[in-house]
Amino acid sequence: MNVLVRMKGLGGHLRRSYSTKFSSKNVRQTFIDFFEQKHQHLYVPSSPVRPRGDPSLLFVNAGMNQFKPILLGAVDPRSEMARYRRVVNSQKCVRAGGKHNDLDDVGRDIYHHTFFEMMGSWSFGDYFKEEACAMAWSLLTEHYGMSPDRLYVSYFSGDAASGLPADEETRHIWLDIGVQKDRILPFGLQENFWEMGDTGPCGPCSEIHYDHLGGRDASPLVNTGSPEVVELWNLVFMQYNREADGSLRPLPQQSVDTGLGLERLLAVLQDKRSNYDTDLFSPLLDHIHQVSRCGPYGGRVAPGLEGRVDMAYRVVADHVRTLAVCIADGVSPGMSGPELVLRRILRRAVRFSTEVLQAPQGALGSLVPTVVQVLVSLYADLDSINTTSHQELARINQTSHPEPGSSNLPLMAAPVAWSLHRNLGFPLDLLQLILEERGLQVDQVLLDQLLARNHKRGSEPAVASESETHLDVHTLASLKQQGIKHTDQSPKYQYNLHNGRYVFPECTAAVKALFVGQQQVSEVAPGQRCLVLLDRTSFYAEQGGQSHDQGYLSRHDSPDVLYPVEEVAVAGGYVLHLVPAAYALKVGDLLHLHLDQAQRLSCMAKHTATHLLSWALRSVLGPNTQQRGSHVGPKRLRFDFSIKGSLSTTQLQEVQRLVEEAIVADQEVYSREVPLRNARTIPGLRTVDEVYPDPVRVVSVGVPVAELLDGHTEGHHSVELCCGTHLLRTGAIEDLVVVSERQMMKGVSRVVALTGEPAKQARDAGQVLAQAVASLVTRTASFSSSSSSSSSSRRNDAQRLAKEVGLLTDAVDSTPVPQWQRRELQAQLRSLQRTTNTALRKVESQEVSFLVELRTGPPGGAPHWASRWSSPLGLLGYLAVAACDWAAAVCSHLGGSSGGSQLVAKGTGTSGDITEVLRWAEEYAHRSAPPKDS
Repeated sequence: MNVLVRMKGLGGHLRRSYSTKFSSKNVRQTFIDFFEQKHQHLYVPSSPVRPRGDPSLLFVNAGMNQFKPILLGAVDPRSEMARYRRVVNSQKCVRAGGKHNDLDDVGRDIYHHTFFEMMGSWSFGDYFKEEACAMAWSLLTEHYGMSPDRLYVSYFSGDAASGLPADEETRHIWLDIGVQKDRILPFGLQENFWEMGDTGPCGPCSEIHYDHLGGRDASPLVNTGSPEVVELWNLVFMQYNREADGSLRPLPQQSVDTGLGLERLLAVLQDKRSNYDTDLFSPLLDHIHQVSRCGPYGGRVAPGLEGRVDMAYRVVADHVRTLAVCIADGVSPGMSGPELVLRRILRRAVRFSTEVLQAPQGALGSLVPTVVQVLVSLYADLDSINTTSHQELARINQTSHPEPGSSNLPLMAAPVAWSLHRNLGFPLDLLQLILEERGLQVDQVLLDQLLARNHKRGSEPAVASESETHLDVHTLASLKQQGIKHTDQSPKYQYNLHNGRYVFPECTAAVKALFVGQQQVSEVAPGQRCLVLLDRTSFYAEQGGQSHDQGYLSRHDSPDVLYPVEEVAVAGGYVLHLVPAAYALKVGDLLHLHLDQAQRLSCMAKHTATHLLSWALRSVLGPNTQQRGSHVGPKRLRFDFSIKGSLSTTQLQEVQRLVEEAIVADQEVYSREVPLRNARTIPGLRTVDEVYPDPVRVVSVGVPVAELLDGHTEGHHSVELCCGTHLLRTGAIEDLVVVSERQMMKGVSRVVALTGEPAKQARDAGQVLAQAVASLVTRTASFSSSSSSSSSSRRNDAQRLAKEVGLLTDAVDSTPVPQWQRRELQAQLRSLQRTTNTALRKVESQEVSFLVELRTGPPGGAPHWASRWSSPLGLLGYLAVAACDWAAAVCSHLGGSSGGSQLVAKGTGTSGDITEVLRWAEEYAHRSAPPKDS
């Protein structure tokens, strides 16, 4: 049934059926169709919320994130993205943690969200301000039917301190479009100047605001945070670059970035004051009501129980959407980075669901199908830590009672709060919110001290410094303007096998540009560090998880003049070699490139091994196993992948067996550049979430790429899109051993593997340790079954066995050996540790009992005494000596310390003769005992 609403503007009442024309699905599609069909924009699907190779972000938090390489001039010129001119999309965004964090505001008002959709239109060096403003106005007023009398626009008023003039150009554009003069409002840097970060592209922006009431002059409410007048659309005009010194320089290419929030737009089109009353949320709120023990959602933002219940409705609805989207995109709740933020969101949702809405455990997960129904294709299991949350809340209840007679708010001990946060991942701000609601507070001074102490220990992640190989957008644009072509990187793939040896042909290149810092120079003086741009290179620049090549450059005219290559990087199609120039170097010089061939071969072997490992993991765990990261270096390879738990020993053995078979088969490794569209048709092709060049390089093992394109897959071990350098046959890997496998976070495991000779050494080390453990098992069994030796001899044997177990355990834990074998040996050693500890305690207990019986048996007979005083504690009871006093004296005598009560005490000390220690302890007990007649 269509629900009719009325939107009142100066032109009268407008009847709307938001369940059809203005449903969220149709509104989103209208936006895309408007730009795609009417204004020739290319539709680009949303990127996942996990940022692509951008460590500065926890989550994708704006539509521009996936297009940053274009804005920074660093996009691969062969990629489809390099050809983008006009783009439209609807991007999934999460703002929770980091610079943009709306988490604490969610639920308190009716329009903040941690997850939202940002619909955007883009121009990269195509149209600019006039076209962007005209398109936005046309879409809102003509296609969505908004009354112009409800709309207000803002523009940048300038900033004298920054030397920025007012954006009069934009103001005149709006006037020409027909916007009334008094509805075009100037604002300063904070509201109307957008910046990507401390450095980078930036520029003035123009916002479009909507007045929900209408029929009045609402200009005083614009940009005041009023829920009645809301910002709908932000049009950003990128025309400057913020330099490292804070200055602004005009960009070589002007761009437009616009962002229109779907949730706020729907509230307008569906005539709702609250985003939570739209069809994006109403089905979810109804479902929450069904599983809770509270009344229906009332939309209230007010103090008291009813307002708190409605806040909980909004929190749960928002958070379950965020959780579903993030988990579907591969971000699961964990203990660091975005995973920790998601863990916090999950705990917050669980708490409001169970405590405020009184929903049963498991209710949160039951909401996911409704999220899926609204958002079409997202699935997730969100209920994994309900139990932990309840345990934490119980601990809060137990430790936050007011002190008797205290007039201040009762305090929770800071160490308790810190323990909840540090050990169990409970967010401190959520803890403070819970305490605040209960009239409590945490000891903030002491908590701050604990936080500061933890920070000093280096638990916070360090911010990486900018690489010396970075060139800014101006420098990259300048290279193009100078007509300097992109680096020819084909020589890095030009190697072959000759008589079983890899041959890397010589490469000679000309210096096309030199940089000292960001300054382009024609010549570099001796002693300067510089970036060298060549017309061609055989050096591999770090990308795709593979380390850069090492080696050196030599002068064509002076072969003895060498320039070591410290780092190789690529930006915008230009390969840069970081070189400490011991000798002068100038543009135009001819250089010979010399690879460190051993380092390159080692990386090639490990990269091909990584492909085989990935194939084997998917063969064992299933085709849905996804890569979550990798790194290939000359010494080892690392591979992260999705899995619910750790690999079992059997699975580890099977994965390694599959890789070994592929190595022994010595299959050929094929590579070929093909159109990206064709490559995606290959059955079994493995891809990761990256922007691939077009054409793209396909690497396959066992079957030529041409045959794979024809659908033939029999006999292949792996096929991937990959820019890395690979072996030509798998046999050169020689061997592969997985030496480590552990869970990095919930749902993601990391394996580390060795190849070649180090792998063989790991196997040998595993055999040596296995033999040592087997020998120890035999000797321990012999010791346990024998009782013929003296007490002193058995004690020495037990101590020696226990020490050997400890030393072997350390060796097994730290030595590179096959991981499946490590686990088996660790299990055997744990069993041995229990056996030797039990044997040692038994021997020592027998010695103590024997000595006590021998020296202090009271009148009345040994059998009577043994039944009462068969332990040191019995001796103390007989002599009436406090345990704490006795332990203090004995441990002090041995150079140690002790603690305990009158009945039970313990301590430490050092001595090489246990018999002498027992004798001294016994004498002390007799000396300290009170007279028998007392």
